[in-house]
Amino acid sequence: MQQQHRQPELVEGSLPVFVFPTELVFYADEQSSHKQVLTLYNPYEFALKFKVLCTAPNKYTVVDATGAVKPQCCVDIVIRHRDVRACHYGVYDKFRLQVSEQSQRKALGRKEVTATLRPSASQEPPSPRPQDEERRIKEQFADSEFFEQTAFQTAPVSLRHPSRKTQSVLIGRLTRRKQAESRPVAGGPSLLTVLLGLVCMAALMLPTLGEQESTVPVYLHLSVNKKLVAAYVLGKKKFIKPTQTYAVG
Repeated sequence: MQQQHRQPELVEGSLPVFVFPTELVFYADEQSSHKQVLTLYNPYEFALKFKVLCTAPNKYTVVDATGAVKPQCCVDIVIRHRDVRACHYGVYDKFRLQVSEQSQRKALGRKEVTATLRPSASQEPPSPRPQDEERRIKEQFADSEFFEQTAFQTAPVSLRHPSRKTQSVLIGRLTRRKQAESRPVAGGPSLLTVLLGLVCMAALMLPTLGEQESTVPVYLHLSVNKKLVAAYVLGKKKFIKPTQTYAVG
């Protein structure tokens, strides 16, 4: 009798969400820029449903603010700026994409995307943004609240498979994330290791057995073999790192 493989239960908010781009910039003097596209990728083996929230829903129209993405597919979410006025120049808004499994209500992951309106592309600020602007954005969104978009449905959301290049990027991100999560936290050397290293270093600094001109008592003179052992221990414990290799003739 075959056993069914159960998928491990995911913790709320722990699922990485892959969205591109991570920032939307609208330009008042460019009509074509008033329509932007967010691409949501699903690199997982199970389907996802999504919901788009916004801090200023009255300024934007989100086509298909809710929907689903099949496994190994991606979906385009169209966002239009419908309140292009000078009073909104430089104001930052945020979109939040929440994803969950088809059979669950809890949000498994979320991703936030900033949006701003600028007068013209010729007045684009230097990149990266200055620290004072970054600080202002964080302060603005410190107590921000997200609202659901007004229902604006079109034809069924078109799904497509991401290109091979996109799949490679997503696989690389997932692999690096899993490696980082499975990698044990590096801690400092234990007290015993430090003491052992200090003893070995002191042994290397003592005179070698047979040296005549030395003020150190003879019983502290060490043989070459003992010094080799101390050097070997230091090398195994990575207290010292060789910087040059000499050929023995």
